[in-house]
Formats: sequence, C-alpha cells, structure tokens
Amino acid sequence: MIVRINPELKNQVNSIAKAEGKSVSEVVRELLEDYVKNRDIGLYIDDLWQRIGDKLTSRKIGLKEINRAIKEVRAKK
Repeated sequence: MIVRINPELKNQVNSIAKAEGKSVSEVVRELLEDYVKNRDIGLYIDDLWQRIGDKLTSRKIGLKEINRAIKEVRAKK
C-alpha cells in the first residue's frame, strides 16, 4: 500500500512513532485496524454481545433470570 502524505505530517508521525518505540508501519496498522473496527457493524455487534455476556456472567445472571425478565417486560405491554 502506498500512501502519500505531506512531509510535515510524515516527520511528525515518525517522531511520535519513535517516541512510542514503534515503527511507522505499526502505527499505520493500528490506525487502520481501529478505523475498520469502528466502522464494521458486524464487529461492533459481536463486541457488544461479548460485553453483555461478560457483564451477565460477572453478575451471575443466567438463562433462568433472563427468561424471567423477558416475561415480566412482555407482561407489562
């Protein structure tokens, strides 16, 4: 992949990457991964379900409690 940027930005990226102990390629890879992650709805939904599952597990909430909550909400409608 070839990316053209102005020399000033290139110098700034080089300096920051060096200060972080990274190569410019590593920085660009990280930026592209974040870009895709933040725009890929499938990845976003998968991450959301994972976080929900983790929270439920940490609070010891199982299928029985979830089904009860669904029934209660549906009964209110």
